[in-house]
Amino acid sequence: MSPAVAAPPGLFAILAFDASNQLAVRQLGSRMGLPFTGSDFAMAVSRLAGAFSTHTKPAEYFAADAGGRSYRVFFVQVSGQPADSEIVFRSLDSLTAEPAALAPSLAGLIAELEPHLVEIPYLHLGENDFIYKFRPAQERNPGIYAQDAAAGTLYQSRLCAAIKALARQHERTAAAPVTLDFGAVSYVIPSHFGFCLGVKNAIERAYETLAENPGRRVFMLSELIHNPFVNEDLLRRGLRYLQTDKGDPYTVNGKVGPAAGSATLLWDTLTPEDIVIIPAFGATDEDKRRLVRRGIAVCHYDATCMLVEKVWKAARAYGREGFTVVIHGKHEHEETKATFSNTRRYAPAVIVRNLEEAQLLGSIVASDEATMQGRFELAFAGRYTPGFEVVRDLQRIAVVNQTTLLMNETLEIISHLRDVYTKTFGDAQRVGGSSRRDTLCYATQVNQDALSRALGEPLDAAFVIGGKNSSNTYQLFRLCEQTLGDQAFFIQSESSIRSREIVEHYVYLGGGSGRIEPRPLWPGETTPKRVLITGGASCPDGIIQQVITRINSFFPAAQLRDVEDVLADLERAAGRNYTNIP
Repeated sequence: MSPAVAAPPGLFAILAFDASNQLAVRQLGSRMGLPFTGSDFAMAVSRLAGAFSTHTKPAEYFAADAGGRSYRVFFVQVSGQPADSEIVFRSLDSLTAEPAALAPSLAGLIAELEPHLVEIPYLHLGENDFIYKFRPAQERNPGIYAQDAAAGTLYQSRLCAAIKALARQHERTAAAPVTLDFGAVSYVIPSHFGFCLGVKNAIERAYETLAENPGRRVFMLSELIHNPFVNEDLLRRGLRYLQTDKGDPYTVNGKVGPAAGSATLLWDTLTPEDIVIIPAFGATDEDKRRLVRRGIAVCHYDATCMLVEKVWKAARAYGREGFTVVIHGKHEHEETKATFSNTRRYAPAVIVRNLEEAQLLGSIVASDEATMQGRFELAFAGRYTPGFEVVRDLQRIAVVNQTTLLMNETLEIISHLRDVYTKTFGDAQRVGGSSRRDTLCYATQVNQDALSRALGEPLDAAFVIGGKNSSNTYQLFRLCEQTLGDQAFFIQSESSIRSREIVEHYVYLGGGSGRIEPRPLWPGETTPKRVLITGGASCPDGIIQQVITRINSFFPAAQLRDVEDVLADLERAAGRNYTNIP
């Protein structure tokens, strides 16, 4: 009998990535291999330190067999150029495109990277750190909103600046509305409206990136925010989109869907020299993996709102506590897609759109019928994680939400599910999240609270301004509609107000679709009016002022007070001057 051959001892391998997520490899002629390995951890670290003086602490990610050896694999992010001339950076896509050039050990470990790709851009961050924190006021870049006449008209408004100075004593607390008295028409403006901090962060990141990189291609993963005028202004300045807000990719000639034919997709032209900005909604893990494989710098241009990321962190915590995560959101919305994708790494998950769907989920939880798995799969098709088992995965649940929805609806869903679990299991603690409101965006909520206060005023009409696909704008419209019925209008800009008689109102039909419907405003009426105006979180101040100007044009000039007189009223109340703002 032949003696047993001892297995070779295991090795340690450190995979070093730069800020563009390219992997450091040792290149000798046409062959490439692992540069930082050792029979013990200290040896691998020593080889890493000899090439890069600055790197993150090595973090262990997996173990694998490759090239006939067993490896414990660690990741680091490195800075600067390698001191060793044989070490070069290559994108993962470029490496896998040359299998014959790869040493078996390198090829084997690259093949194991897929589950971990989404974490590579953020190796320098702790799990409780945020990718892109809100900038304090002194670090904001107001210059981008006035870089030329077009930007000034779109983003700036003396009236809005005066209202905010007067009414916003606290960023997170709604105050009484402000009235603009133009004489024949008065406007009731909530204390909080328009751009939130997450949107400001994303807009400033986009304009700054374009200005700082004049010789490079700059892409947005999809729409920066849900406002067509902001997106059009960025396109005019050279930004391009990789895909639509529904995730359909654009071709190099700007086509999408069936019209694209066999044309090359922009995704397929990306190189490490290109820049891709992730919008405030965040991105799915699938999209991030594609960017990582291309060698694109993901983290530096990730403008995910930190309040969206806060939802992700809550979902992760719930998953670690053994809860299945129920996401209150619109499954077609980019933010909910990103939250679902992120959550599935840590927990089973299912998306419910509203209270009605939560009630359906509750009926399945309360059922002991053999058909409940089939009922679940039919009702929530495409909105639950693979391998979801009703009996196993609905034992304990926790609710998080799409940040742009109504807080009260999320709380109603939590309350209903708690009742179901109490009646079914005798244990309300099986539903997590009922005492936590940390996944409710304060900016969305304060806009809703401020609007509710304004709706307590006597009003003849309300105009809610925002993009057709803006979820938070639609929620504001719903609040107005509950009070004013068909005298509440969802519009995109002043051009939606065709005349004193007709408004082109947007009717949202659900599932990301809708239609324009002409509705009467004040046909044949000449009496003074009192009008509420607000804007969603992606509505620029300039458009709000343009809507006011448009409505003013329906009244005789002799019956209107001059805008300077209205501003003087606000300035006296706030003790400030707004002569330098358009």
